[in-house]
Amino acid sequence: MAPRGRKRKAEAAMVAAAEKQEKLANSGEGMEEATVVIEHCTSRVYGRNAAALSQALRLEAPELPVKVNPTKPRRGSFEVTLLRPDGSSAELWTGIKKGPPRKLKFPEPQEVVEELKKYLS
Repeated sequence: MAPRGRKRKAEAAMVAAAEKQEKLANSGEGMEEATVVIEHCTSRVYGRNAAALSQALRLEAPELPVKVNPTKPRRGSFEVTLLRPDGSSAELWTGIKKGPPRKLKFPEPQEVVEELKKYLS
């Protein structure tokens, strides 16, 4: 005999996923200012580096909002992206293909701040 309830759960999961994607797409449409997005894996080491980097970015450009992991991050990722109001994006740092050693994945905060200044001016 087939198990009961699986079909409904699968349909509900598909509907929830579609709503989530639609919500994310709509949230980016109304953006009126540039935003810095930091995507980092959820391990402890990545989190400490992301916190230090976001603090440096907030000190350097307090008018820019900094979002850390607005969506579920990819495994082993560490990226910093500037999202512009027109919908385009500029990659300030990516550590995905860097390393080993692991410390090469993480930028010095000053490097990212300098890169951000280039894109803002």
